[in-house]
Amino acid sequence: MSKQWLILLFPLVVFTFLIVSPKPNILGDTTAISSKRIEVNLTNQKLYAYENGKLVYEYLISSGTWDRTPVGDYQIWTKIRSQKMSGGSKENGTYYYLPKVPYILFFYNESTPKKMGYSIHGTYWHNNFGTPMSHGCINMKTPEAKVIYDWAEVGTPIVIYGKYTKK
Repeated sequence: MSKQWLILLFPLVVFTFLIVSPKPNILGDTTAISSKRIEVNLTNQKLYAYENGKLVYEYLISSGTWDRTPVGDYQIWTKIRSQKMSGGSKENGTYYYLPKVPYILFFYNESTPKKMGYSIHGTYWHNNFGTPMSHGCINMKTPEAKVIYDWAEVGTPIVIYGKYTKK
């Protein structure tokens, strides 16, 4: 892995960035740049984290009610330590306002663009894990979300599959 410093000079302001580049692939090298992946099984409401093909973490989650969590192959596009989340409709009784949602891993693919705002994140407003509760995001217990947040990298693949059926 190579590291470079980029310094941009503007009048009165200096921006400094550390650029970390993954090991370049060499012709014939079949080693993947990242050996991490996350799987979310909606049927059993679990998140699995794998590194080098081995299961390293397994947690109960709460996905979206009414099958609102999208299925497919995704990747993490950004990590946010915490932010406000709000949406839904006051008229339909689906409005939510959640300040300081912690440990957010936003994910996307070509059919689920970034602007949709799907993510894996910590949850402080319920403790009903193992049952769909969200508007589509993947809710986790906050301490467990922190573990995944610290472990995952931007670009980590996420595979979401299955369908929840009430037990």
